[in-house]
Amino acid sequence: MLGICRGRRKFLAASLTLLCIPAVTWLYLFAGSFEDGKPVSLSPLESQAHSPRYTASSQRERESLEVRVREVEEENRALRRQLSLAQGRAPAPRRGNHSKTYSMEEGTGDSENLRAGIVAGNSSECGQQPVVEKCETIHVAIVCAGYNASRDVVTLVKSVLFHRRNPLHFHLIADSIAEQILATLFRTWMVPAVRVDFYNADELKSEVSWIPNKHYSGIYGLMKLVLTKTLPANLERVIVLDTDITFATDIAELWAVFHKFKGQQVLGLVENQSDWYLGNLWKNHRPWPALGRGYNTGVILLLLDKLRKMKWEQMWRLTAERELMGMLSTSLADQDIFNAVIKQNPFLVYQLPCFWNVQLSDHTRSEQCYRDVSDLKVIHWNSPKKLRVKNKHVEFFRNLYLTFLEYDGNLLRRELFGCPSEADVNSENLQKQLSELDEDDLCYEFRRERFTVHRTHLYFLHYEYEPASDSTDVTLVAQLSMDRLQMLEAICKHWEGPISLALYLSDAEAQQFLRYAQGSEVLMGRHNVAYHIVYKEGQFYPVNLLRNVAMKHAGTPYMFLSDIDFLPMYGLYEYLRKSVIQLDLANTKKAMIVPAFETLRYRLSFPKSKAELLSMLDMGTLFTFRYHVWTKGHAPTNFAKWRTATTPYRVEWEADFEPYVVVRRDCPEYDRRFVGFGWNKVAHIMELDAQEYEFIVLPNAYMIHMPHAPSFDITKFRSNKQYRICLKTLKEEFQQDMSRRYGFAALKYLTAENNS
Repeated sequence: MLGICRGRRKFLAASLTLLCIPAVTWLYLFAGSFEDGKPVSLSPLESQAHSPRYTASSQRERESLEVRVREVEEENRALRRQLSLAQGRAPAPRRGNHSKTYSMEEGTGDSENLRAGIVAGNSSECGQQPVVEKCETIHVAIVCAGYNASRDVVTLVKSVLFHRRNPLHFHLIADSIAEQILATLFRTWMVPAVRVDFYNADELKSEVSWIPNKHYSGIYGLMKLVLTKTLPANLERVIVLDTDITFATDIAELWAVFHKFKGQQVLGLVENQSDWYLGNLWKNHRPWPALGRGYNTGVILLLLDKLRKMKWEQMWRLTAERELMGMLSTSLADQDIFNAVIKQNPFLVYQLPCFWNVQLSDHTRSEQCYRDVSDLKVIHWNSPKKLRVKNKHVEFFRNLYLTFLEYDGNLLRRELFGCPSEADVNSENLQKQLSELDEDDLCYEFRRERFTVHRTHLYFLHYEYEPASDSTDVTLVAQLSMDRLQMLEAICKHWEGPISLALYLSDAEAQQFLRYAQGSEVLMGRHNVAYHIVYKEGQFYPVNLLRNVAMKHAGTPYMFLSDIDFLPMYGLYEYLRKSVIQLDLANTKKAMIVPAFETLRYRLSFPKSKAELLSMLDMGTLFTFRYHVWTKGHAPTNFAKWRTATTPYRVEWEADFEPYVVVRRDCPEYDRRFVGFGWNKVAHIMELDAQEYEFIVLPNAYMIHMPHAPSFDITKFRSNKQYRICLKTLKEEFQQDMSRRYGFAALKYLTAENNS
């Protein structure tokens, strides 16, 4: 009901304005048409003919009058557009706390206003609102450091991209960890009309490290103070956001507020929605000085050019030095210093409506800020409790946040129609490669997968590991999808060394994995496991791309190239490190083979020694891997010799050989043309052989494959004839490529294939 009333008031105001403007215009013109009580012609030619007092000055006055007429007419047309929109939009009554429904193409109702050239503002405002040009670039600055904050930034960016209709330029002040994660993410995300620049946060530490800070954000929570120095000198304005922000509207509406700044206003801020700065939260509570309730710095509009002219750097430093003499440290990081400056210089602030920063902190009074949750534009999770904070409408806020958290980021790659994107070399090369493919080819989808760019989020969870100083360290490398998560804890118990895993998940599955990992004592107790999320796209499982991602981010000199279904023997990590020295892997091209076995039992008493394994092998509890379905894959390992071997021994490459090996980190990548099931490891081992690697079997090492349901890809291979035909075609093309790269030496692969 309230929405209908507000709509009618706006409609009535616009109608009256529309009626009044023509009358005012003609009164203005009529008054200006008399000089000394006599009518004066508006035409310069007529004036020259009939008025002896015609001068250059009166000519300029009349031209100025004509310009004013045109301006009034333009304002009139803008009001008509607004009025027609108001008439065409029949307001529906709202019941309870229902949110607006957003679509990918239409955005919010406020975005509809924006397309018409009018940016919706506070419901109490009237008249024409500032205009944001259709293709005007909106600049956003975010300070981000560490693994967790990088995840938060992704959710924030999703909410902005979902609603946006303008090009975006993100300025990320990031530490080395966040830059590595987010640079890879944006490069592989390939969102049109989005530019990202990074600024080294570690280089800025000296600017603010002298300020003691008790806030959980640490030193990075102070870096918004130095944005005038950090960001490019030619950047005039920027929206600054905390990482725990969620947008519920088009960010262009906030950008338009810059046009409302007047005089010396250079900071756009929302009033703090708690009593923190009033100093009455508890006994002896002594906050930093602030104007009234103070202002929250989770959302800031900065007029950088004016701030620089005002010597902002000197202003905040002098204020901080003075206040720290009595306060000793900040409690709310940069927010305390911003408020102390504003207390001394209140003219700096343009106060934003509270719906631009609804603060869900402890002791918040944000519920007094809005009548209906659907009116909100920005939600700020500024409590350490985050989603567990208490609020009357917290379920609505939480659901909105979770929507973007699990939203498929691939859907945000849409073009901005009418706004040309900057030329991107990677994108252009990709389009060229795809255009060269024949879409009528029955194997087109296989070939296309090779060029698909999968959005990739490195180090999804906290990672902390320094390789051993003796340069013998080995990382276990593997890949998996959601149906193999149950193997993670077991592998962590069997392998104490570093692990690099690539997980093929959707956005929603990535959040399920996060909850699974955070609920596991085993996984949370390990900081040397790197989880890299490769987001789902296309119909095939990109097994070799996943392996390459995990290999590329192994931080040790050597890698154990395994699969997620295998459990390594207890103590294998230390055994491999000793073998690296024994076989001089640092100076020779060797691939150490770890013999593979399998069990058909879901519950297995894992053998603790080679003797125990041989006993289980004789009893039929264990088997050599795939001996009954794919003997050629591991036959060259020579298991008969391994039974009695006490020293490493060399074996020769044979067709279809696919052992699990330990190699130097500089080994060749897996070939991406092989996806799903079939030939993905075989091709890699063939390439190692072509590069003259020696295959050395380790006599006291083993790994055991655990049983599981058949994968979707092996089912497709067995049931789909075209799948098998395409795999055969890809094999032949790979062998031809090998011949071109390695010449005469590669002929043996063609011969071996024909004889097998």
